[in-house]
Amino acid sequence: MPKIKTVKSASRRFKVTGRGKVVSFQAGRRHLLAGKRAKIQRKKRRQRVLAPWEGKKLRPLMPYR
Repeated sequence: MPKIKTVKSASRRFKVTGRGKVVSFQAGRRHLLAGKRAKIQRKKRRQRVLAPWEGKKLRPLMPYR
């Protein structure tokens, strides 16, 4: 059986936790931060856990993670 190729863009953007959940960094942290509240900036430092339906769509793109 041939190997399945990993979609490299997905493997760089998303990580799979030990329990199989998919996490990613949040958008909105690159520029224009002066107009955003400090609370929002603090919250966006953390990774977010994707919804289960989003994780199910991403799992085939990263078969070996």
